[in-house]
Amino acid sequence: MNKKELERFKKLLLKKREDLASEMQNITKESLSKSQREASGDLSGYSFHMADQASDNYEREFSLNLASDNQKLIYAIDEALGRIKDKSYGRCLECNKAISRKRLSAVPDATLCIDCQRKEEVKKKK
Repeated sequence: MNKKELERFKKLLLKKREDLASEMQNITKESLSKSQREASGDLSGYSFHMADQASDNYEREFSLNLASDNQKLIYAIDEALGRIKDKSYGRCLECNKAISRKRLSAVPDATLCIDCQRKEEVKKKK
């Protein structure tokens, strides 16, 4: 892969990383900075209904799971940026064949070529 292509993928990865970090910050800010009463909009002195409390807990847990997934993606992006730095970006970690530019454009943090990715998915289904 030439220097110009590597720079293009680096910019793509950095933009994606920035977007995920911003989204993750918003999610955690909304989920963790408010008490359950504030989050539900109920500022009265009355207690929560159990169903409301369960719904609020579910929403909070769901948001934190999204933040966790984003953190995993950020880690994958950081790994891809490391591969750009050490000039191994764009090579499949399984078979060492080149990952197609089309695949990298769609999934810039891809570690496997499409064939190895398919094999991996088949293994996971079993």
